[in-house]
Amino acid sequence: MSDPSWLLEPVRAIHEEIRSVVVQACERSSQEQLSQIAEDGVGDTIYAIDRISDSVLTSLFEERVASREPIVLVAEGLPGGKITLPRGTDEREAVWRVLADPIDGTRCLMYQKRSGWILTGIAPNRGEETVLADIELAVQTEIPLIKQHLSDTLWALKGSGAKGERFNRLTEGRMSLILSPSAATNLTHGFATVSRFFSGARDILASIDDDIHFALLGAGTKGKARCFEDQYLSTGGQLYELMTGHDRFLADLRPMLRPVLQQRGWNPGLCCHPYDLCTELVAREAGVLITDENGRQLRCPTNLEADVSWVGYANRQIRALVEPVLQTAIYRHRLKT
Repeated sequence: MSDPSWLLEPVRAIHEEIRSVVVQACERSSQEQLSQIAEDGVGDTIYAIDRISDSVLTSLFEERVASREPIVLVAEGLPGGKITLPRGTDEREAVWRVLADPIDGTRCLMYQKRSGWILTGIAPNRGEETVLADIELAVQTEIPLIKQHLSDTLWALKGSGAKGERFNRLTEGRMSLILSPSAATNLTHGFATVSRFFSGARDILASIDDDIHFALLGAGTKGKARCFEDQYLSTGGQLYELMTGHDRFLADLRPMLRPVLQQRGWNPGLCCHPYDLCTELVAREAGVLITDENGRQLRCPTNLEADVSWVGYANRQIRALVEPVLQTAIYRHRLKT
C-alpha cells in the first residue's frame, strides 16, 4: 500500500492555487456575476463562482498528483461526477480515490458574507466500496472574503493528529495554528446548533433544538440567553468551528426529514453530501467526536449523491451530556422508529 504522506504538500499547493484564483475572481467580479446559476449538478446547484474553481481542480490534480500515482477524482462539475487521472487509466488501476469540494460554502462566499472552504479527502482506491472512514489524508483550506487578510489551512494524516497554519495574504507570512476543541463540559454560554439552513420542516429541527436546550439548560432566565447557535452554511466551516473551540455541538439531520416532507407534500431539499464531509478526519484527529445519526462512525460512500446526517461533539463530556437527549428528541419527533 502506498504511503499517503507524500500527497500532503501537493494537495496543500493545489488548495493554495485554487484559493488565489477564487479570491482574485471575487475581487474583480460582481455578486450578480458570481451568483449566476451555471448548472443544476448531480449533487447541488453549480454557480458561476464554482466554475472558477472547477476549471483548475482537474488540471492541478493531473499535474501534481496523477503524474506520480493514478487517481480517481470525485467532484462536482466533472462528467459523471468523477474522472480517472491520468486520462485513459482504468479506474481499477488507480491507487487513490480523491473526494473533493473546490468550494464548500459557495452561497456564503459568492455574496461575501463568510469564508468558503476547499475540501479534499484521499483514501486508498476501493472503487465504489470506498467509504468516508477509509480516508487517510484530509486537507481543508479557507477561502477568505476579499476584505479578510488571514486564511487558515487544516490537515491530518490518519493516526498522526491534526495540524494547522494561518496565512497572511498581505505579507505572505505563515504561522502555526493550534487546533483546540472546546473543553467545556456543558452548553451554557456556548454555541450549539441544529442545522436548519433551508425551508422545509424547519419546525421539526427547531423543536429538536429546543428539546435539547430545555432538557440541559432548563426554562432559562427572563431577559437572558444561556446558549447560542450559528447557522454557518458550510459543513467544512462547521467542522472548523468545532476544531477551533468556537462550537460545542452541531447536528445536521436534514436527510432524516424525508418522511416528514413527503407527508407534507414537499420535495426533499438539499442535504449534506459525502464531499461536504471529506475532511471530517481532520476534526477527529483534532479530538472532535463525529458520528452519524445513530452515534456510529461515518461510513457513507464517497460519491456525490448520498445524503448524510452527522453530529459533532467538541469532547466526550459534551457527547455524554447531549447525545442521549438528542436521541430522545429524534424519536419523539418520529424521525426514527
